[in-house]
Amino acid sequence: MTAPLRTVTYFPAPRAQRFCSQCGSVLARRIPDDDNRVRDLCDNCGAIHYQNPRMVLGTVPIWGDQILLCRRAIEPRHGYWTLPAGFMELGETTEEGAARETREEAGATFTMGALFSMIDIPHVDQVHIFYLANLTHDRFDPGPESLEAKLFTEAEIPWDDLAFRSISTTLRLFFADRAAGHFDVHSQALSHGMIPTPEEPA
Repeated sequence: MTAPLRTVTYFPAPRAQRFCSQCGSVLARRIPDDDNRVRDLCDNCGAIHYQNPRMVLGTVPIWGDQILLCRRAIEPRHGYWTLPAGFMELGETTEEGAARETREEAGATFTMGALFSMIDIPHVDQVHIFYLANLTHDRFDPGPESLEAKLFTEAEIPWDDLAFRSISTTLRLFFADRAAGHFDVHSQALSHGMIPTPEEPA
């Protein structure tokens, strides 16, 4: 099913901070006592502003011999295909986040399956986690972040038009496991520059 043509643009706040969120003072950058990394420090109130990796959660939605992909209506990689996925929210588990993103981006109905892949992407401070999901219907109602949601067989996957390396990696692992007759849990790391595809929020 195809959603109305539109482009949603958003700009997440930069991770680097200038001012303390507790007292508003200008932050310093140095290694705190009893630490080994440079941090953002507030010399006024003593707060340390830690930065930690961001979790991106999604699913591999399965309908018979087909996989559901969404075509992105947002940057980065507007118009490219992806598995339904997005940033984890506070107060939810990884499985809950993956299910929420699948409902929001694809408008799909499904039952959640097992954890399938965990892709470390250290050069952009992200970890991408995908669960298997079994679709219970082949009609979809994609949300505003998707131009359309469509089922593909393995032979139909638009490999040259996939949005991110974590997506192509997870799909290749899925099809290899399916051919072998069993699904494992996979953990991989993607290095900077392996494939010239920008790795940004899914």
